[in-house]
Amino acid sequence: MTDLKIKSKLWIEVDGNPVFGRGRRFLLEAIEKYGSINQAAKEINISYRKAWGFIKAMEERLGFRLVNRQTGGRNGGGASLTKDAREFLEKYAALEHGIRELVDRRFNQVFKA
Repeated sequence: MTDLKIKSKLWIEVDGNPVFGRGRRFLLEAIEKYGSINQAAKEINISYRKAWGFIKAMEERLGFRLVNRQTGGRNGGGASLTKDAREFLEKYAALEHGIRELVDRRFNQVFKA
């Protein structure tokens, strides 16, 4: 048999609407890295408008603020993650890791037995 590998996707929904998944995780991580929604959007190859829409939807559906925003001015604007956002990212990473372990174990039981 060929070298089979398992891949899975994980996302969180509220009332059937997507709230968080891998792409939105990348967006928040890029905001944290660059301190800019615009630069984060460029990093993950989406428009600023789409990034802003993701942030707004996540905040509305989760019920808490994820990004602190500072509008431009003499020194320019900026963005940073809130404490709640950082905690949420940590929990999501732990969940993702746990799910991967379970899926890998089950895959090995079923396909490599």
